[in-house]
Amino acid sequence: MTTEPDHLLVVDDNKVNRMLLIHSLEEQGHCVVSAVNGCEALELLRTSHFDLVLLDIEMPEMDGYQVLSAMKQDVQLRHIPVIMVTSVDEVESAVRCIEMGAEDYLPKPFNPVLLRARIGASLDKKHLRDKEQVYLKSLERELEIGREIQAGFLPADLPHAPGWEIAASLKSAKEVAGDFYDAFYLESEQKICLVIADVCDKGVGAALFMTLFRSLLRFTIEATHTFGERSSASKLKYAAALTNNYIANTHGETGMFATIFFGLLDPVDGTLAYINAGHENPLVVNSNGVSASLKKTGPAVGAIPDVHFIVQEVQLHAGELFFAFTDGAPDALNPAGISFGRERLISLLNNHTSAETLLAGMDAQFNEYIAEAEQFDDITLLAVRRLSHPQ
Repeated sequence: MTTEPDHLLVVDDNKVNRMLLIHSLEEQGHCVVSAVNGCEALELLRTSHFDLVLLDIEMPEMDGYQVLSAMKQDVQLRHIPVIMVTSVDEVESAVRCIEMGAEDYLPKPFNPVLLRARIGASLDKKHLRDKEQVYLKSLERELEIGREIQAGFLPADLPHAPGWEIAASLKSAKEVAGDFYDAFYLESEQKICLVIADVCDKGVGAALFMTLFRSLLRFTIEATHTFGERSSASKLKYAAALTNNYIANTHGETGMFATIFFGLLDPVDGTLAYINAGHENPLVVNSNGVSASLKKTGPAVGAIPDVHFIVQEVQLHAGELFFAFTDGAPDALNPAGISFGRERLISLLNNHTSAETLLAGMDAQFNEYIAEAEQFDDITLLAVRRLSHPQ
């Protein structure tokens, strides 16, 4: 298998030095192009491909320092290795260039063995970086595919029940998320299943378990109609227990679990039967503020086999809002390292005209608050609003 020769750029205003260096490099099998000053060198670098630059320091118009500085400030050029070409009395200048980002330096007059060794070492590093970039791009593409697949696990459309509004949002901290939400009709009894969950850990592992938790919950709650008539409480307990035991018994060695709020809403009378498995307490809000905090009724799902989940009920009256969230919301940090906080989150709950505008406003608030800081956790929100005057 033949390999393409490396493309080198020699930048030196001294013709004799330039010719000697070109001759030596071509004997080593490299493809060489030359420039007589820094301006010409930058023009060539921006229009052609080079694997390495040999750059003289003392040149008219634009010296080696200026060329090196311009390269390191250019996103397209900063990764091209540069070897500084120096006189014996310019070693301190070469050290300065290395501090600026040069790969190495080469003293004049050129020693053929040293020339080959330093160019070979610099090119080996460059080829390794190139391979790393190709690998990283392939990983980015794989993660993008994963994100697209994962997005398919979220509901494309939320239920539309007369007299109700349902909205949800997920702001992922990474390419793939460990949070998820779900909302769908349980056709067997015309109730709406509501889910919001946060799988422990971050990244790809959490994302894979997110799909498993979501699929198990959906399947088990929808399969309950095959076992005869069951109450909402029985359906919830069955689905939570089966999901919990499967994760704990089959994947217990991974240590993965999820905090989950899991409920069945009767859109006729507003009754919400629910299990809060170790999740942040959802809130019920009316015109006077928070009227109820739906506390935990069991441990996180998947952590311990054969645990007992308790089902509770709450009534959502006309004009009231049910609001659930993952801990990424109150824990979001601004550039100063200060968390968004639960109180700030609660203060936003009355600033809305609909469930959708509420979440849109919150998303804007999070974007403004986090600003240039790194978002370290997924932020997922679920809002269900019972209209005061059903259409």
